[in-house]
Amino acid sequence: MKKFWQQINPIIAIMSAGLMTVIVGFSSSVALIYQSVISLGGDANLVASWFLALGVSMGILSIILSRYYRIPILIAWSTPGAAFLIANAQGFTLHQAVAGFILCAFLLCIFPLLMPLDKLFKWLPSQLASAMLVGILLNFGFSIFEQMNLQPMLIIVMFISYLLGKRFAPQWALLIVILVSVIFAWQLQLIDNKTIEWQWSQWQFIQPDFSWSVFIGISLPLFIITTAAQNLPGIAMLQSFGYQAPIKHILSITGLCNIIAAPFGAYAINLAAISSSICMTENVHPDPKKRYWATIFAGFLYLLLGFFSAYIMAWFALLPNSLILALAGIALFSTITHSLQQSINSEHKHVNEAAVITLLITASPLSLWGLNSVIWGIIGGLLVLIINQLRFNKKAK
Repeated sequence: MKKFWQQINPIIAIMSAGLMTVIVGFSSSVALIYQSVISLGGDANLVASWFLALGVSMGILSIILSRYYRIPILIAWSTPGAAFLIANAQGFTLHQAVAGFILCAFLLCIFPLLMPLDKLFKWLPSQLASAMLVGILLNFGFSIFEQMNLQPMLIIVMFISYLLGKRFAPQWALLIVILVSVIFAWQLQLIDNKTIEWQWSQWQFIQPDFSWSVFIGISLPLFIITTAAQNLPGIAMLQSFGYQAPIKHILSITGLCNIIAAPFGAYAINLAAISSSICMTENVHPDPKKRYWATIFAGFLYLLLGFFSAYIMAWFALLPNSLILALAGIALFSTITHSLQQSINSEHKHVNEAAVITLLITASPLSLWGLNSVIWGIIGGLLVLIINQLRFNKKAK
């Protein structure tokens, strides 16, 4: 019996890590992805198509890449990218947004082959990229407290459950918030009493509508956000656990798959960052060379999530709008905190000043000459850097 448990324990640990990874990833992003589709004029059926495209892409890539390289490589959706779409894509049609996804995926595919990502971001300091991300996400943080005016009891309970969850069970905090908020909303009779029939997810192809405004307004910012907030931390996570992965090939293959899946709703897929660490610790397996089985199992779970997403999203659509908006904001607390810290961590004051300018412009409703506040935020921050650099060069002479 003891020998049996010694054999079965590693399998249980691997499956547990894969399951926890998917739960953490899904619970932290479901409200954002749902709201991004709704903001573009979609419905619950289209949300299911997006999750189907994302789940199948992420699942297949995680399984194949992990098995081929024998490294725990987890592919995920871009959570900050979904937030960007909610905040900045309302001026575009669904067809234009899909065109933006395809162009962004092309950039994600081709740039790793042309140059290392660290060289690509020499012209854009990490502080400015983090400040841009904070500027995009701030309104989501504000929305939590705005929703308190509409549903004070529900949102206060969600907020307190998040704080308690972070204190006692950090990895499960968002899942706790979801469960508590749904139960409380049910008690308050805020959830529609509607019968949901079983349904499989279906692919919905969306004809892309390409234009330069789409490239500048959606593709370029989404590429920068996905690279800076997802791929770079994902690379750092792999390296911190001693895994030397062929990054440029992995990112290019992921980008190529993204191009194929984008017309069905795969807006941006990338290396997982925080959630992937669950599959890399000693708790998964004492031998680092065997931990990739956890990401393979997570890949199978993402496939199942994609196929069952129509039924899941039909239930999700019954939830009150205040709950969904508040959940989206709470899910971004950690990202906002981390990005804010990273935006002003430079030893050079002029870089921190440029980051603050970037943050303020990005968070503003500025929209001039067809460019949204995200692009103007980058332009403003780079302008501050250039002017200060000219001043320092003059002093050096």
